[in-house]
Amino acid sequence: MFKILAILNKILLPSFTKQGLDPIKAKKWQKAIIAYRYWVTINSLS
Repeated sequence: MFKILAILNKILLPSFTKQGLDPIKAKKWQKAIIAYRYWVTINSLS
């Protein structure tokens, strides 16, 4: 299930690292997306 979510995240959600976003200066909604993508990635690897 998490592998499918990881694929969908890669397609649908923006990649803030490619945009050069500094995590410290990110807005709350951007931090939420970063945290969600991290959570899905960690769970898909295990």
